[in-house]
Amino acid sequence: MSYQRVRTQFAFGAADKLREEVDALIVFVREEELLSSQPEGWLHPQVDHLLRSYYAKSIFKAKPQETQVIPTFGFTAGSHAVFIGIGNPPYNTDHLRNAGAAAAKAVERLKAEHVQIRLPQDIVAGACGCDAGQAAQAITEGFLLWLHKRLPRKREHNRRHAVQSVTLLPGSGEPKDSETFRDAWTSGVARGILFAEATGYARDLTNMPGNSLNPQGLAEEAIRLAKRLGLECEIIDESAAAEQGMGSLLAVGQGSKNPPRMIVMEYQGAPEREEVWGLIGKGITFDSGGLSIKKSDEMENMMLDMGGAAAVLGAMHIIGAERPAVNVVAVIPAAENMPSDRSYKPGDVLTTMSGRTIEVIDTDAEGRIVLADAMTTAIRRGATKLIDVATLTYAVIVAFDDHITGAVSNNEVLQQQVLEAGRRTGERIWALPTDDYYFKKLESDAADLKNFDKSSGDAIVAGLFIGVFAEGMPWVHLDIGGTGWLSEDRGCVRKGGTGVMVRTLAELIVSGQ
Repeated sequence: MSYQRVRTQFAFGAADKLREEVDALIVFVREEELLSSQPEGWLHPQVDHLLRSYYAKSIFKAKPQETQVIPTFGFTAGSHAVFIGIGNPPYNTDHLRNAGAAAAKAVERLKAEHVQIRLPQDIVAGACGCDAGQAAQAITEGFLLWLHKRLPRKREHNRRHAVQSVTLLPGSGEPKDSETFRDAWTSGVARGILFAEATGYARDLTNMPGNSLNPQGLAEEAIRLAKRLGLECEIIDESAAAEQGMGSLLAVGQGSKNPPRMIVMEYQGAPEREEVWGLIGKGITFDSGGLSIKKSDEMENMMLDMGGAAAVLGAMHIIGAERPAVNVVAVIPAAENMPSDRSYKPGDVLTTMSGRTIEVIDTDAEGRIVLADAMTTAIRRGATKLIDVATLTYAVIVAFDDHITGAVSNNEVLQQQVLEAGRRTGERIWALPTDDYYFKKLESDAADLKNFDKSSGDAIVAGLFIGVFAEGMPWVHLDIGGTGWLSEDRGCVRKGGTGVMVRTLAELIVSGQ
């Protein structure tokens, strides 16, 4: 896969340093400003008057993300002014991220190459609910996340980021302590670019067709990423997996002509510490359901079943670039779940790397099976706390639609850290209950546990199945079965693979070091 870097240049500048060549001026507007008895001057009296007349006629109400484009008629730089409603403070990062996305949508429609965004003074100064660095990162992320789009394969070489430059400018001059805010905005913008780039990378991986990305292809992509970042990477092929007793990974992958791979990537930023983060991402590059085959109208997007792997690789992209003082081992069980005369079958009993046995009830519940060996691999490589990410169940979609990621955990402290990281990045997560009642659904007459229970509650039961292999270590499972793929655009995310949990994992590890 060709690596797509962000090409849009960002700058935080004073008015006398702006490039004269501007195609579009973005202005964030609050309804309270339009209602003020002392009118605010935004760009030019003529343009400002026209905006107020639109408000008076209810054409533009300055609601969050509402957009009004007005030609400048030569009264000011740029051919168009784009006024974007931003609501009233306080703002969280979601408000600003979505405002940045609204700006990107507008300039994309205008085919603008050089853009200036004029920012309210309290946003610049970090006095509106987010500090200056958080505001800079959120607006930059939102802008770039929207610009990243899925392209048809024949047009993969096309340039995605048509916007060449964006200048962020305080709307009414620079704050008094301009150097402090300039530094905060410069670093915040750089971080926003990195987080958006890594999320786009994960989206591209998730969107790759099954005939273009198989387990070996995913392993080769991990090697390229590791080489680019200076990380260690080991690929365990089917022979080595057999020697290490990875019976669950091998069983799921044996129905395909493309053999499975266990991918292990390591980053050491604090070798003197014993604490090691274990990030585990489900990497089913195509899921037909195996012999428990899916309906044909549910299968065409099943390349998305490696969205957890994409999230982990995207997070490692950020971790490798930021170089935090932490240790991380990332593990990805990669396989194709296909029906054939070699496929594993309902009723089979598998022996995992941990020595536990699994009774197969449903071959379409393969994700939890491969994750069993991945969890053990991470622990044997030194992981002391574990987070797995997987497009695991349809049940999580029943519970939350495609709006919220479900979480299952054995450790309240770690779970709250993950939820808080998700809140800061705008990736919503909701903790599911783990009462003893649900553990009973894992009981098997033929093995230590079964991989599926035909009654309800599978989002919880599937998570608890994985947790058995955490060996009592702090662990959080994130089910992105709904949030890993969108069928329509939403906020700053285009339809298709979302790259969800890239930013949460990176925020947790990089900022929580």
